[in-house]
Amino acid sequence: MSEDDRPRQSVGIAEVAALAGVSTATVSRALSNPEKLRAPTLARVADAVRRTGYTPNVAARSLRGRRTMVVLVVVPDIGNPFFADVLQGIDDELSRHGYGLLIGNLARVRAKEAEILEIVQAGQVDGVILLNGRVPEDRGRTLTELGIPLVAICEAIPGAAFPQVEVRNREAAQAAVQHLVSLGHRRIAYLAGPDGNILERDRRAGFCAGLAHAGIAVSAASFLAGDFSFRAGTDAAAAFLAMADRPTALFAANDEMAIGFLKAVRDAGLRIPGDVSIVGFDGIAFADYVDPVLTTFRQPRHALGVTGAGLLVKVMNGTPVAPEEACQRLPVELLVRASSGPPRGGRQPP
Repeated sequence: MSEDDRPRQSVGIAEVAALAGVSTATVSRALSNPEKLRAPTLARVADAVRRTGYTPNVAARSLRGRRTMVVLVVVPDIGNPFFADVLQGIDDELSRHGYGLLIGNLARVRAKEAEILEIVQAGQVDGVILLNGRVPEDRGRTLTELGIPLVAICEAIPGAAFPQVEVRNREAAQAAVQHLVSLGHRRIAYLAGPDGNILERDRRAGFCAGLAHAGIAVSAASFLAGDFSFRAGTDAAAAFLAMADRPTALFAANDEMAIGFLKAVRDAGLRIPGDVSIVGFDGIAFADYVDPVLTTFRQPRHALGVTGAGLLVKVMNGTPVAPEEACQRLPVELLVRASSGPPRGGRQPP
Protein backbone atom coordinates (compact mmCIF):
# COMPACT_ATOMS: atom_id res chain seq x y z
CA MET A 1 0.00 0.00 0.00
CA SER A 2 1.45 3.40 -1.00
CA GLU A 3 1.69 6.39 1.33
CA ASP A 4 -1.03 8.17 -0.64
CA ASP A 5 -3.43 5.24 -0.19
CA ARG A 6 -2.97 4.72 3.55
CA PRO A 7 -5.99 5.92 5.60
CA ARG A 8 -5.39 9.00 7.70
CA GLN A 9 -7.06 9.58 11.05
CA SER A 10 -8.28 12.92 12.40
CA VAL A 11 -6.75 14.92 9.56
CA GLY A 12 -7.23 18.66 10.06
CA ILE A 13 -7.60 21.46 7.56
CA ALA A 14 -4.14 22.78 8.49
CA GLU A 15 -2.53 19.55 7.23
CA VAL A 16 -4.38 19.83 3.92
CA ALA A 17 -3.29 23.47 3.60
CA ALA A 18 0.37 22.63 4.34
CA LEU A 19 0.42 19.83 1.76
CA ALA A 20 -1.20 22.07 -0.87
CA GLY A 21 1.03 25.02 -0.02
CA VAL A 22 -1.91 27.36 0.64
CA SER A 23 -3.63 28.93 3.64
CA THR A 24 -6.42 27.22 5.59
CA ALA A 25 -8.78 29.96 4.33
CA THR A 26 -7.96 28.95 0.75
CA VAL A 27 -8.79 25.32 1.55
CA SER A 28 -12.12 26.41 3.03
CA ARG A 29 -12.90 28.43 -0.10
CA ALA A 30 -11.98 25.46 -2.28
CA LEU A 31 -14.44 23.27 -0.40
CA SER A 32 -17.30 25.76 -0.17
CA ASN A 33 -16.85 28.20 -3.10
CA PRO A 34 -14.52 26.54 -5.64
CA GLU A 35 -15.56 28.92 -8.40
CA LYS A 36 -13.68 31.71 -6.60
CA LEU A 37 -10.26 30.02 -7.03
CA ARG A 38 -7.99 29.64 -10.03
CA ALA A 39 -7.76 26.19 -11.56
CA PRO A 40 -4.12 25.43 -10.53
CA THR A 41 -4.85 26.32 -6.88
CA LEU A 42 -8.04 24.28 -6.88
CA ALA A 43 -6.17 21.34 -8.36
CA ARG A 44 -3.51 21.48 -5.62
CA VAL A 45 -6.19 21.55 -2.90
CA ALA A 46 -8.09 18.69 -4.53
CA ASP A 47 -4.90 16.63 -4.67
CA ALA A 48 -4.11 17.37 -1.01
CA VAL A 49 -7.65 16.39 0.00
CA ARG A 50 -7.30 13.12 -1.88
CA ARG A 51 -3.89 12.33 -0.41
CA THR A 52 -4.81 13.09 3.19
CA GLY A 53 -8.31 11.63 3.09
CA TYR A 54 -9.64 14.87 4.56
CA THR A 55 -13.52 14.80 4.49
CA PRO A 56 -13.39 13.07 1.11
CA ASN A 57 -17.12 13.01 0.43
CA VAL A 58 -17.60 16.70 1.24
CA ALA A 59 -14.52 17.62 -0.75
CA ALA A 60 -15.53 15.61 -3.78
CA ARG A 61 -19.04 16.99 -3.76
CA SER A 62 -17.87 20.59 -3.36
CA LEU A 63 -15.05 20.41 -5.89
CA ARG A 64 -17.44 18.95 -8.47
CA GLY A 65 -20.08 21.54 -7.71
CA ARG A 66 -22.74 18.94 -6.89
CA ARG A 67 -25.51 19.72 -4.37
CA THR A 68 -27.73 17.62 -2.17
CA MET A 69 -30.37 20.39 -1.81
CA VAL A 70 -30.66 19.46 1.88
CA VAL A 71 -29.90 21.63 4.91
CA LEU A 72 -29.15 20.31 8.40
CA VAL A 73 -30.69 22.17 11.35
CA VAL A 74 -29.01 21.48 14.69
CA VAL A 75 -31.51 21.75 17.57
CA PRO A 76 -30.48 21.57 21.24
CA ASP A 77 -33.71 19.87 22.31
CA ILE A 78 -36.52 19.06 19.89
CA GLY A 79 -38.86 18.63 22.86
CA ASN A 80 -38.70 22.35 23.64
CA PRO A 81 -41.88 23.90 22.17
CA PHE A 82 -40.04 27.14 21.43
CA PHE A 83 -38.38 25.65 18.36
CA ALA A 84 -41.57 24.59 16.53
CA ASP A 85 -42.25 27.98 14.91
CA VAL A 86 -38.54 28.59 14.26
CA LEU A 87 -38.32 25.29 12.37
CA GLN A 88 -41.48 26.14 10.46
CA GLY A 89 -39.95 29.44 9.36
CA ILE A 90 -36.77 27.70 8.28
CA ASP A 91 -38.70 25.09 6.31
CA ASP A 92 -40.92 27.69 4.66
CA GLU A 93 -37.94 29.69 3.40
CA LEU A 94 -35.83 26.71 2.36
CA SER A 95 -38.79 25.21 0.48
CA ARG A 96 -39.07 28.41 -1.56
CA HIS A 97 -35.56 27.73 -2.83
CA GLY A 98 -36.01 24.01 -3.37
CA TYR A 99 -34.19 22.76 -0.28
CA GLY A 100 -35.23 19.98 2.04
CA LEU A 101 -34.69 19.88 5.79
CA LEU A 102 -32.83 17.45 8.05
CA ILE A 103 -33.05 17.89 11.83
CA GLY A 104 -30.16 16.98 14.10
CA ASN A 105 -31.48 16.77 17.65
CA LEU A 106 -28.69 17.04 20.21
CA ALA A 107 -31.12 16.42 23.09
CA ARG A 108 -28.63 18.40 25.21
CA VAL A 109 -26.09 15.56 24.86
CA ARG A 110 -22.67 16.87 23.82
CA ALA A 111 -21.56 13.45 22.59
CA LYS A 112 -24.13 13.66 19.78
CA GLU A 113 -22.13 16.46 18.19
CA ALA A 114 -19.94 13.75 16.64
CA GLU A 115 -22.99 12.59 14.65
CA ILE A 116 -23.41 16.11 13.27
CA LEU A 117 -19.84 16.13 11.97
CA GLU A 118 -20.31 12.70 10.43
CA ILE A 119 -23.40 13.86 8.53
CA VAL A 120 -21.50 16.83 7.14
CA GLN A 121 -18.38 14.80 6.34
CA ALA A 122 -20.53 12.26 4.50
CA GLY A 123 -21.66 15.01 2.12
CA GLN A 124 -25.33 14.63 3.03
CA VAL A 125 -26.09 18.37 3.34
CA ASP A 126 -25.20 21.65 1.62
CA GLY A 127 -25.38 23.86 4.71
CA VAL A 128 -26.03 23.90 8.44
CA ILE A 129 -28.22 26.09 10.66
CA LEU A 130 -27.25 26.11 14.33
CA LEU A 131 -29.94 26.68 16.96
CA ASN A 132 -27.80 25.36 19.80
CA GLY A 133 -25.50 28.32 20.48
CA ARG A 134 -22.20 26.58 19.74
CA VAL A 135 -20.23 25.07 16.88
CA PRO A 136 -20.32 21.26 17.16
CA GLU A 137 -16.97 19.58 17.69
CA ASP A 138 -15.58 16.12 18.32
CA ARG A 139 -12.07 15.04 19.31
CA GLY A 140 -10.52 18.31 18.20
CA ARG A 141 -12.47 18.58 14.95
CA THR A 142 -14.91 21.44 14.55
CA LEU A 143 -17.73 21.98 12.09
CA THR A 144 -16.12 25.17 10.77
CA GLU A 145 -13.12 23.17 9.54
CA LEU A 146 -15.30 21.27 7.11
CA GLY A 147 -15.90 24.26 4.86
CA ILE A 148 -19.70 23.93 5.11
CA PRO A 149 -21.85 27.11 4.95
CA LEU A 150 -23.12 28.00 8.43
CA VAL A 151 -25.70 30.33 10.00
CA ALA A 152 -26.65 30.61 13.68
CA ILE A 153 -30.19 31.46 14.80
CA CYS A 154 -31.61 32.32 18.24
CA GLU A 155 -28.39 31.85 20.21
CA ALA A 156 -25.49 33.98 19.01
CA ILE A 157 -21.99 32.48 18.99
CA PRO A 158 -19.44 35.11 20.06
CA GLY A 159 -16.56 35.55 17.65
CA ALA A 160 -18.14 33.48 14.87
CA ALA A 161 -17.38 34.62 11.33
CA PHE A 162 -20.66 33.41 9.83
CA PRO A 163 -24.09 35.17 9.80
CA GLN A 164 -26.19 35.15 12.96
CA VAL A 165 -29.77 36.12 13.79
CA GLU A 166 -31.02 36.64 17.35
CA VAL A 167 -33.43 38.88 19.28
CA ARG A 168 -32.79 41.84 21.56
CA ASN A 169 -32.48 39.75 24.72
CA ARG A 170 -30.87 42.35 26.99
CA GLU A 171 -33.27 45.11 26.06
CA ALA A 172 -36.28 42.82 26.58
CA ALA A 173 -35.09 41.64 30.01
CA GLN A 174 -34.56 45.24 31.05
CA ALA A 175 -38.07 46.04 29.85
CA ALA A 176 -39.41 43.17 32.00
CA VAL A 177 -38.01 44.84 35.10
CA GLN A 178 -39.34 48.21 34.00
CA HIS A 179 -42.80 46.68 33.57
CA LEU A 180 -42.76 45.23 37.08
CA VAL A 181 -41.38 48.43 38.60
CA SER A 182 -44.12 50.43 36.86
CA LEU A 183 -46.66 48.24 38.68
CA GLY A 184 -45.07 49.14 42.01
CA HIS A 185 -42.72 46.19 42.61
CA ARG A 186 -39.29 46.72 44.18
CA ARG A 187 -38.52 43.21 45.41
CA ILE A 188 -38.05 41.26 42.19
CA ALA A 189 -36.56 37.79 41.74
CA TYR A 190 -34.81 36.37 38.68
CA LEU A 191 -35.19 32.73 37.61
CA ALA A 192 -32.05 31.96 35.61
CA GLY A 193 -31.23 29.73 32.67
CA PRO A 194 -28.30 27.27 32.57
CA ASP A 195 -24.80 28.52 33.38
CA GLY A 196 -22.74 29.37 30.32
CA ASN A 197 -25.72 29.82 28.01
CA ILE A 198 -25.57 33.07 26.07
CA LEU A 199 -29.31 33.69 26.40
CA GLU A 200 -28.94 33.39 30.16
CA ARG A 201 -25.98 35.76 30.09
CA ASP A 202 -27.79 38.42 28.08
CA ARG A 203 -31.10 38.17 29.93
CA ARG A 204 -29.40 38.29 33.32
CA ALA A 205 -27.44 41.36 32.18
CA GLY A 206 -30.68 43.02 31.06
CA PHE A 207 -32.35 42.16 34.37
CA CYS A 208 -29.50 43.72 36.33
CA ALA A 209 -29.53 46.78 34.07
CA GLY A 210 -33.26 47.16 34.69
CA LEU A 211 -32.72 47.08 38.44
CA ALA A 212 -29.96 49.68 38.21
CA HIS A 213 -32.13 51.94 36.05
CA ALA A 214 -34.88 51.73 38.70
CA GLY A 215 -32.44 52.50 41.50
CA ILE A 216 -32.70 48.99 42.97
CA ALA A 217 -29.47 47.39 44.21
CA VAL A 218 -28.69 44.12 42.43
CA SER A 219 -27.74 42.67 45.81
CA ALA A 220 -31.32 43.19 46.95
CA ALA A 221 -32.66 40.85 44.24
CA SER A 222 -33.15 37.10 44.65
CA PHE A 223 -31.53 34.85 42.05
CA LEU A 224 -32.96 31.35 41.58
CA ALA A 225 -31.15 28.61 39.64
CA GLY A 226 -32.75 27.08 36.56
CA ASP A 227 -32.08 25.34 33.24
CA PHE A 228 -34.96 26.45 30.95
CA SER A 229 -37.14 23.40 31.82
CA PHE A 230 -40.61 23.15 33.38
CA ARG A 231 -39.05 21.14 36.22
CA ALA A 232 -36.60 23.95 36.96
CA GLY A 233 -39.54 26.28 37.47
CA THR A 234 -41.14 23.86 39.90
CA ASP A 235 -37.88 23.47 41.83
CA ALA A 236 -37.39 27.23 41.95
CA ALA A 237 -40.89 27.63 43.35
CA ALA A 238 -39.98 25.38 46.29
CA ALA A 239 -36.99 27.60 47.07
CA PHE A 240 -39.15 30.69 46.66
CA LEU A 241 -41.84 29.40 49.01
CA ALA A 242 -39.21 28.73 51.68
CA MET A 243 -38.05 32.37 51.72
CA ALA A 244 -38.85 34.34 54.88
CA ASP A 245 -39.26 37.62 52.99
CA ARG A 246 -40.46 36.66 49.53
CA PRO A 247 -40.12 38.94 46.51
CA THR A 248 -43.43 40.17 45.13
CA ALA A 249 -42.49 39.58 41.50
CA LEU A 250 -40.40 37.21 39.42
CA PHE A 251 -38.92 37.40 35.94
CA ALA A 252 -38.10 34.00 34.45
CA ALA A 253 -35.53 33.69 31.66
CA ASN A 254 -37.97 31.60 29.61
CA ASP A 255 -41.63 30.62 29.53
CA GLU A 256 -41.20 26.97 30.44
CA MET A 257 -39.64 27.86 33.78
CA ALA A 258 -42.20 30.62 34.33
CA ILE A 259 -45.06 28.16 33.75
CA GLY A 260 -43.55 25.54 36.07
CA PHE A 261 -43.08 28.21 38.74
CA LEU A 262 -46.58 29.60 38.26
CA LYS A 263 -48.27 26.23 38.65
CA ALA A 264 -46.25 25.28 41.73
CA VAL A 265 -46.83 28.52 43.67
CA ARG A 266 -50.50 28.53 42.71
CA ASP A 267 -50.86 24.94 43.91
CA ALA A 268 -49.27 26.08 47.19
CA GLY A 269 -52.09 28.58 47.68
CA LEU A 270 -50.46 31.82 46.50
CA ARG A 271 -52.52 34.22 44.45
CA ILE A 272 -51.17 35.43 41.12
CA PRO A 273 -50.58 38.31 40.69
CA GLY A 274 -51.69 39.36 44.19
CA ASP A 275 -48.98 37.47 46.07
CA VAL A 276 -46.46 37.26 43.24
CA SER A 277 -46.39 38.64 39.70
CA ILE A 278 -44.72 36.50 37.06
CA VAL A 279 -43.18 37.48 33.71
CA GLY A 280 -41.73 34.97 31.22
CA PHE A 281 -39.83 35.14 27.96
CA ASP A 282 -40.44 33.55 24.52
CA GLY A 283 -44.21 33.68 23.97
CA ILE A 284 -44.68 29.92 23.49
CA ALA A 285 -48.22 28.65 22.90
CA PHE A 286 -48.44 27.10 26.39
CA ALA A 287 -48.22 30.60 27.88
CA ASP A 288 -51.69 31.33 26.48
CA TYR A 289 -53.30 28.42 28.31
CA VAL A 290 -52.05 28.63 31.89
CA ASP A 291 -54.22 30.22 34.57
CA PRO A 292 -53.65 33.10 34.89
CA VAL A 293 -52.41 33.74 31.36
CA LEU A 294 -48.69 34.49 31.41
CA THR A 295 -47.24 37.94 30.80
CA THR A 296 -44.31 37.32 28.46
CA PHE A 297 -42.12 38.61 25.66
CA ARG A 298 -43.07 37.12 22.32
CA GLN A 299 -40.13 36.35 20.09
CA PRO A 300 -40.68 36.52 16.30
CA ARG A 301 -39.92 32.83 16.05
CA HIS A 302 -41.14 32.30 12.49
CA ALA A 303 -39.29 35.42 11.33
CA LEU A 304 -36.11 34.18 13.02
CA GLY A 305 -36.33 30.99 10.99
CA VAL A 306 -37.13 32.73 7.71
CA THR A 307 -34.36 35.30 8.13
CA GLY A 308 -31.72 32.77 9.09
CA ALA A 309 -32.64 30.36 6.31
CA GLY A 310 -32.57 33.19 3.78
CA LEU A 311 -29.06 34.11 4.86
CA LEU A 312 -27.91 30.50 4.54
CA VAL A 313 -29.29 30.28 1.00
CA LYS A 314 -27.24 33.37 0.14
CA VAL A 315 -24.08 31.86 1.59
CA MET A 316 -24.65 28.52 -0.19
CA ASN A 317 -25.12 30.37 -3.47
CA GLY A 318 -22.00 32.47 -2.97
CA THR A 319 -24.03 35.70 -2.76
CA PRO A 320 -22.29 38.39 -0.67
CA VAL A 321 -23.91 39.08 2.69
CA ALA A 322 -23.85 42.75 3.68
CA PRO A 323 -22.42 43.56 7.15
CA GLU A 324 -25.78 44.81 8.37
CA GLU A 325 -27.33 41.47 7.34
CA ALA A 326 -24.63 39.28 8.85
CA CYS A 327 -25.50 40.09 12.47
CA GLN A 328 -29.20 40.78 12.97
CA ARG A 329 -31.07 41.37 16.24
CA LEU A 330 -34.85 41.28 15.89
CA PRO A 331 -37.20 43.04 18.34
CA VAL A 332 -39.54 41.24 20.74
CA GLU A 333 -43.04 42.23 21.88
CA LEU A 334 -44.17 42.54 25.49
CA LEU A 335 -47.55 40.86 26.02
CA VAL A 336 -49.03 42.13 29.29
CA ARG A 337 -51.51 39.55 30.57
CA ALA A 338 -53.08 38.44 33.83
CA SER A 339 -50.00 37.05 35.60
CA SER A 340 -48.58 40.50 36.36
CA GLY A 341 -50.20 43.25 38.42
CA PRO A 342 -49.59 45.59 41.39
CA PRO A 343 -48.28 44.03 44.59
CA ARG A 344 -50.74 43.41 47.42
CA GLY A 345 -50.89 46.55 49.55
CA GLY A 346 -49.99 48.83 46.65
CA ARG A 347 -46.76 50.35 45.43
CA GLN A 348 -43.67 49.42 47.40
CA PRO A 349 -41.41 52.14 48.78
CA PRO A 350 -38.09 52.71 47.02
